[in-house]
Order: sequence, then structure tokens, then C-alpha cells
Amino acid sequence: MDFIIDNHLQGLVIGICTFLIIGMFHPIVVKAEYYWSTRCWWLFLFLGIAGVISSLCIENVVISSLLGVFAFSSFWSIKEIFEQEKRVQKGWFPKNPKRTYKF
Repeated sequence: MDFIIDNHLQGLVIGICTFLIIGMFHPIVVKAEYYWSTRCWWLFLFLGIAGVISSLCIENVVISSLLGVFAFSSFWSIKEIFEQEKRVQKGWFPKNPKRTYKF
């Protein structure tokens, strides 16, 4: 961490990790909707709240920022899981054959 701070790379690290965190959530949302439908929205809420609390408790700016990005990506995923259900309805993503659908 000293190398990052000494060479003023904090912004670059935060930017790269933000890109990776947001990119990681897309396939997670798709898989979560496929296997559990929208019933798992509370899991994203729990992760978001845990991320916010963790971010507030950490003094390191880089780690605290990344926890904040993780938290709000989790909150955004609540919206996206319901949007993913609509995408499945439109046929843009496959339906899980082991589940029954309301539509």
C-alpha cells in the first residue's frame, strides 16, 4: 500500500477496481435471477448495508472508497435484478427450465 501512496497511484487503483467491481456484478445479477428469481434482492441489500458500514469503519481512503463502490453496486443490483426479470420475459436471456414463471 505504501508503494501506491508514495507513487500517487490511489486514483488509478480506485478507477481500475471500480471498473472490475461493477463488471463483476453484471454476471452475478444474471446468475442470481436465473437461479433464485427476484427473491434474492434482500441479499444485495444486506451486502450493500455491510459495505456502507465497513466503508465508514475503515480509515484507509482507497479501501474505504472501494467498499463504498461495492456497497452502492450492491444497491444498484437490487434494481438490476428486477430489470433482469423483464429481460428474461422479453426473451433476451434464457429462462431457467426448473422454475415456474409468473408471466
